[in-house]
Amino acid sequence: MAIRQEIYRITFLNKGKVYEIFARQVYQSELYGFIEVEEFLFDERSQMLVDPSEEKLKMEFQDVKRSFIPLQAILRIDEVEKTGVAKISSGDNIMPFPLPAFGTRNSGNTGNES
Repeated sequence: MAIRQEIYRITFLNKGKVYEIFARQVYQSELYGFIEVEEFLFDERSQMLVDPSEEKLKMEFQDVKRSFIPLQAILRIDEVEKTGVAKISSGDNIMPFPLPAFGTRNSGNTGNES
């Protein structure tokens, strides 16, 4: 019986472009506000056809053991059945939603005190 290993597709914004990568490990980092991504996967099935954006991603992540991606840059994380083609696409129509760096503090004032 084969042990099933999860594969995740992570879509995020980086330098104004949308990155779509695949990895085996995705989890919340100990660094506040970051997601950690490990064990990057690239589609090895398409050896005959070379996709320039996938080759660029392979070069960018070739020596990377672990990547820390800011939470506000994450667009989506999906668990998928198999690895697809990693790619970089234009992020012209996507704008990250601004998030506060720290949670708001509730001082307990309700405005009803005299």
